[in-house]
Amino acid sequence: MTQHTAQPRPLDGITVVSLEHAIAAPFCTRQLADLGARVIKVERPGSGDFARGYDQRVRGLASHFVWTNRSKESLTLDLKHADADSLLESLLADADILVQNLAPGAAARMGLSFEALHPRFPRLIVCDISGYGQGGPYAQKKAYDLLIQSEGGFLSVTGGPGEEQLAKAGCSIADIAAGMYAYSGILSALLLRERTGLGSRLDISMLESLVEWMGYPMYYAFEGAEPPPRAGAAHSTIYPYGPFPAGDGGTVMLGLQNEREWAAFCDKVLQLPTLATDERFSANFKRSANREALRGIIVEHFSRLSVAEVMARLELAQIANARVNDMQGVWQHPQLAARDAWCQVDSPAGSLPAMLPPARNSAFAPRMDAVPALGQHSDEILGELGLSAERIRQLRSRGVI
Repeated sequence: MTQHTAQPRPLDGITVVSLEHAIAAPFCTRQLADLGARVIKVERPGSGDFARGYDQRVRGLASHFVWTNRSKESLTLDLKHADADSLLESLLADADILVQNLAPGAAARMGLSFEALHPRFPRLIVCDISGYGQGGPYAQKKAYDLLIQSEGGFLSVTGGPGEEQLAKAGCSIADIAAGMYAYSGILSALLLRERTGLGSRLDISMLESLVEWMGYPMYYAFEGAEPPPRAGAAHSTIYPYGPFPAGDGGTVMLGLQNEREWAAFCDKVLQLPTLATDERFSANFKRSANREALRGIIVEHFSRLSVAEVMARLELAQIANARVNDMQGVWQHPQLAARDAWCQVDSPAGSLPAMLPPARNSAFAPRMDAVPALGQHSDEILGELGLSAERIRQLRSRGVI
């Protein structure tokens, strides 16, 4: 259940019913829960959200599930069972928002489209998340994160040169993009409802969400122009901008933005002030065209220094830089620790660390409640709908919940 505090949260009193699985919809609704919404997560009896079974990396729990499902209530309900219809109807009668990312067309076939629900629940906001959106030749096509990264052109600008060096993002970037637009879209729909008194429908496409993030490379390749070359972890058009090895085996990430920084880099980092005016490197487009020669010079000089020494010189020259952290380095990041970015949340596996939402608001504390066990809240939620303990037992024995 939602915990209320002395400081009201923006979405206290808002109820979300979510027919969700995997990442996009759960990431959206977890953020609504962060702001105080009550999120009722409807899951399949016996198995639940299939993301529960992706791995067992978090003391037996799945990493994706722990990340996207804190602060929710789990209700098991077989949506294909005839007895589920009346239960879902009762849930929606008290809900403000319905979120779903079922297979294309599945919600509509169950009578859960906005058009079917709006006459009965005029204030209900319906958010449909799918791979390709409603309508068009791809509407019924299955979509997973990697496939959308491919269709949306993301793979064409990541990785190294050559088709064999295509590289996907190391996290579910298409799902995250869709979840973020669903989250912000729902907030705007709530504001609109305050003005009109009516709910509205959100049609969230993973493809369109990711393509929006691809604006720079798309305009760079405008009207048939050459797209940005794949440059691995380096910048495709600015140089030097990317990872460079140091002499102690570590790696430093650095980035130059202008000619003033280039001169400072040559003088204070490489300690080769005359390099700044070398005709091969005297402008960014020249440095980018001659990056292999320049990289050789930088790597040769960095080979005499440790990561700490390189970063000290970069700081002195006021050149942007960063360590290339692995996951353990991020868990232990001193900046996150200094800003108290971590708290503890409960789970079926015990207390676990969780990062506070990045959008910190001085007026309220985010909700940081437990990751639910499968069906943990079924009896409580159904009891709120007026079902007796005996009726709940019957539903469970018949596989409805």
